[in-house]
Amino acid sequence: MSDVTIWHNPRCAKSRQTLELLRARGVEPKIVEYLKARPSIDQLKDAAEKLSAKPRDMMRKKEPAWRERDLDNAQSDDDLFEAMFHEPVLIERPIVFCGDTAVIGRPPEAVLAII
Repeated sequence: MSDVTIWHNPRCAKSRQTLELLRARGVEPKIVEYLKARPSIDQLKDAAEKLSAKPRDMMRKKEPAWRERDLDNAQSDDDLFEAMFHEPVLIERPIVFCGDTAVIGRPPEAVLAII
């Protein structure tokens, strides 16, 4: 399976566990360390579409940046995409993409539905 990509944070236990699970299943994904190579707004919108999710559903609401940016009161989805672009730490992790679908690896076993 060559078209699997993981938005990965090597410091995150769930992200590491998800990567290990993929490899244990014989899948060597393309690894994107999204904190270093942050996704564009278009890539974030594409991720939301593949996840069949609203941007709020793919965000880490306990991060200090969530409160600092007062995102509970965000006016639009575009405001949330903009926040994720500027503060990629707000992106839930990991996100695994396979073809036209994606899933958040929480729990890591969730990725088994798409690989």
